[in-house]
Amino acid sequence: MFKKILIANRGEIACRVIKTARKMGVQSVAVYSNVDRRAMHVRMADEAVCIGGAASIDSYLKGDVIIKAAIDCGAQAIHPGYGFLSENAEFARACSDAGIVFIGPSPDSISAMGLKDCAKDIMSKAGVPVVPGYQGDEQDNEFLSRQAGEIGYPVLIKAVAGGGGKGMRLVEKAQDFDELLETCRSEALAAFGNDHVLIEKYLTQPRHIEVQIFGDRHGNVVYLFERDCSLQRRHQKVVEEAPAPNISDEFRNNICSAAVRAAKAIDYQGAGTVEFIVQGDVFYFMEMNTRLQVEHPVTEMITGQDLVEWQLRVAAGEALPLAQDDIVMNGHAFESRLYAEDPSQDFLPQIGRVHQFDFPDQSRYMRVDTGVEAGDAVSIHYDPMVAKLISWGEDRAQAAQNMADLLGRTYMMGLLSNQEFISNVFNHDAFLNANIDTGFIECYEQDLMPERYGRADDNDIALASLFYILGLNRSNSGKNPWDTHDNWRAGRDVLRRHIKLVSKGKIIEVSALCYGMRLDLQGIVDTTLISYSDNVITALIDDVEVCAKILSYRDAITIFYNGRVVDIHLFAPEIDDDHGGAGDGRIVAPMPGKVVQVIAVAGDVVKKGDPLIMMESMKVQIPIVAGCDGVINEVLVEENAQVSDGTLLVEITQQEDRS
Repeated sequence: MFKKILIANRGEIACRVIKTARKMGVQSVAVYSNVDRRAMHVRMADEAVCIGGAASIDSYLKGDVIIKAAIDCGAQAIHPGYGFLSENAEFARACSDAGIVFIGPSPDSISAMGLKDCAKDIMSKAGVPVVPGYQGDEQDNEFLSRQAGEIGYPVLIKAVAGGGGKGMRLVEKAQDFDELLETCRSEALAAFGNDHVLIEKYLTQPRHIEVQIFGDRHGNVVYLFERDCSLQRRHQKVVEEAPAPNISDEFRNNICSAAVRAAKAIDYQGAGTVEFIVQGDVFYFMEMNTRLQVEHPVTEMITGQDLVEWQLRVAAGEALPLAQDDIVMNGHAFESRLYAEDPSQDFLPQIGRVHQFDFPDQSRYMRVDTGVEAGDAVSIHYDPMVAKLISWGEDRAQAAQNMADLLGRTYMMGLLSNQEFISNVFNHDAFLNANIDTGFIECYEQDLMPERYGRADDNDIALASLFYILGLNRSNSGKNPWDTHDNWRAGRDVLRRHIKLVSKGKIIEVSALCYGMRLDLQGIVDTTLISYSDNVITALIDDVEVCAKILSYRDAITIFYNGRVVDIHLFAPEIDDDHGGAGDGRIVAPMPGKVVQVIAVAGDVVKKGDPLIMMESMKVQIPIVAGCDGVINEVLVEENAQVSDGTLLVEITQQEDRS
């Protein structure tokens, strides 16, 4: 076995590999870009090496720099994780040439499956069913248009070197073919440096089922059953499960046997996934991923096997740990990908800092794989996946319930996420009845993202008003607002308070009459605080008891209630009139957002409270003002810049107080 390995990746998968390496007594070396200097995978590893700038092309895609780092630190092998260089045949070959083991398949196997057209030819010869279509060298636009007509619309145009939904377009009518072909070509050229495409018959309402296979250098190939990955948005997986529901034992045997034939056709070694598109009882080869998949944990949960350990053992020359007959499937598992994104804005990726992140401890029934902790940032430079939530149960229903429980006990604040969206999936009757295909999200979009998605309702407004007006965020005991607020009076005294809340860009004005722990939110609801402890608030709202979790940071809160996740911001300049200004001359962004106007100019003399920057966050414009008197030394941002919480915006040289 190896003594030391280098992980040529970041985030969740790097942390995942480090955990298994540690369990096996193998030392780990992390690599990191400039912006990942304090990332979780760097903190976990035994050693860490900086490999370049923030952009992937300047760091995680620099194979020569990574190989040099491995040599310099004495690593015997490199684990590529997924993404980045994991399916780069030239990198695998360069590792071999440098005397370093690439923990994955051979360069030839990667090359064979790297181009979709070549892969389909190989599979067809191996007796693996392929989708009807065209995958030849002739790439003339007119010729391809004729091929599409012969195949019959609708058709799918795919970049031969593509993946992750890039360079892929559905064409439903002949008159749209030319335009969408050019879009595919330009997208593929930019992403993969190859604008060749193939054309496939588009199957309506298909399922996406894939098979986990493993091979070793001794000629053994096994399957570890299948996964259903049909729930996708923008051709990218969101929820996966194993085994696939509603399939017969005969179908399972046929599709898994086809996957083994596919692997043997290219002398495959290591972990791989053969992906099929399924319609009814018929399956067709789609592609082979020559690496460990993001969703591998569901296979681990139903087989009890550590697939990363298998990878290391196979790469070290050992035979597969188990023969096919010894691999047993037990129970059902789900994986949900928690992304920093806004589903209501076409799943727009979000950037910024994770202020709080809590989830249950690992058990037989629940597991969370992540590369992020509270205080870490989600960068614009990389994939916005924050964590993978994994559940297991004795059957599909129990696994789904356990996932719903896990989602209900996972709390992240600081970034918009798809958590509520996933919760809606696991509460949807069609999903619970396994009526799923790749069009599920599009079909049930209104159910999964109703009009109110992410927006504050009356209960949220009531809870937020209690939180802010009673000062729960500033309470020492967490139970009694009077402990820290001299202005609160017992008895019959009535106080009037006005606050402005912001939810999803909408400003909500609240006028409250305060009777001790009871608030009359005039025109909204009547609410009374029952208790507040450990971030859990219980209140009576219009005579109905409501319990919710509230996380807070500065003047923002996130409410978790009944599967919903609502972000609310206190918009009250009179309470905090120095947004970003700590009084020390360093003006920082108080929240993630966009710089819409730069007012400050280097050399200007400013007074405390003068506007310097106008930011937009949660669709509301917020002035960032000087926190002290002084002279502007430097403006560090430009208009339209996306900034994360804590980003330094302006530096002021303070004037001495001469009074």
